[in-house]
Amino acid sequence: MKSNLITQAGKDALREELEYLWKKKRPEVTQAVSEAAALGDRSENAEYKEGKRELRSIDRRVRFLRKRLEVVKVVEYSPEQEGKAFFGAWIELENEQGDVLRCRIVGTDEIDTKKGHITVDSPMARAVLGKQVDDEIKVCTPTGDVVWWVNKIQYQSFEP
Repeated sequence: MKSNLITQAGKDALREELEYLWKKKRPEVTQAVSEAAALGDRSENAEYKEGKRELRSIDRRVRFLRKRLEVVKVVEYSPEQEGKAFFGAWIELENEQGDVLRCRIVGTDEIDTKKGHITVDSPMARAVLGKQVDDEIKVCTPTGDVVWWVNKIQYQSFEP
């Protein structure tokens, strides 16, 4: 199941990517393809073929982004959420071994494991939604259930 939820920052990032691809990247590639085409025989012109392939890739991404931006729904922070884990929250979890995990619940378009962003549709996010500090959660994994405790919930980024 793929949700259409997104943070405002996520939607802004999608818009920026669309604008970059449409207004900067595509014209550059189009110009390069035109220059390669002017060199003559297109059937043996690797630059021309690669440029056309890149244009198709850009056009696919542009179509996807335009359609996606029409259907995503921005979830705004509400003060009533304070103290509970909901969409957009930064969560600090700890397991039985003392391992600490910091993650943020975001939409599918914003997943970034390096930043700790997990999708709201993931088993971890589903288990923690609606929970409070000191609550215990069980997450089903391929190796069995894993128990975590909620240490901290906040709607601003954790200090680095």
